[in-house]
Amino acid sequence: MPKTTKAPKETPLMEQYNAIKRKYPGALLLFRVGDFYETFGEDAIKASKILDIVLTKRANGSASHIELAGFPHHSLDNYLSKLVRSGQRVAICDQLEDPKSAKGIVKRGVTELVTPGLSLNDQVLSTGKNNYLASIDFQKEENGMAFLDLSTGEFFTTEGDDAYTAKLMQGFQPAEVIYSKAAQERYQALFEDQYPSFVIEDWIYKYDFGHQKLLQQFGTRTLKGFGIHEMNYAIVAAGAILYYLEETEHKELAHISSITRLEEERYMWLDRFSV
Repeated sequence: MPKTTKAPKETPLMEQYNAIKRKYPGALLLFRVGDFYETFGEDAIKASKILDIVLTKRANGSASHIELAGFPHHSLDNYLSKLVRSGQRVAICDQLEDPKSAKGIVKRGVTELVTPGLSLNDQVLSTGKNNYLASIDFQKEENGMAFLDLSTGEFFTTEGDDAYTAKLMQGFQPAEVIYSKAAQERYQALFEDQYPSFVIEDWIYKYDFGHQKLLQQFGTRTLKGFGIHEMNYAIVAAGAILYYLEETEHKELAHISSITRLEEERYMWLDRFSV
């Protein structure tokens, strides 16, 4: 019988990379190796095009040859801003221990997940301009909407039909939009690819879940003081934003201490967005 050639085994480094990448399938993973952040495979192809950096292809400890592109760790802020501005969600995976004292493979983990709508990087944020994350809870007649600027803590919510939803989106010009899996066709029909967007599991867009998230965030027993206690769809949309903050490793949220209700009939409010 002819001899069969065994496929080369992946090194512990690539096994670690692949395990972390599986946890963040929708994000471009920046993987810290020594003094560099490396990207592999499809991530490397994307990064090389967006950042205009060299793309190579080598074994690098994987079972087969794989694309590779990287940059020095001290250049992170500059390159991160370019990736996020291009609409990428970026998972930053750092070394969690000193490589010199590590026994075996260096412990690594994602310390931050940066998205177009959730960034505190000065090079990503535009001076004098809000950077809003939008959330939409699509319903038959009225939708729930919420808008958050993570850098300032400004948090707004409201309800309205598709026309009002489109008007507010035009006014806020969100850097990113989140919505449920069940609403994908509805969202595409209204906005197509106008804004960077991310789809969230349907169970997040439920009233009880969203209501509890808001109560926990504001440390209250009721939402009556914010004037939104009877706005079920708005509560759902706002609660989804708080969930998204948790999922993207944003833990310092004490500055988000209130939420403002937008009145549909008060169209003059939109003057603040006029050019």
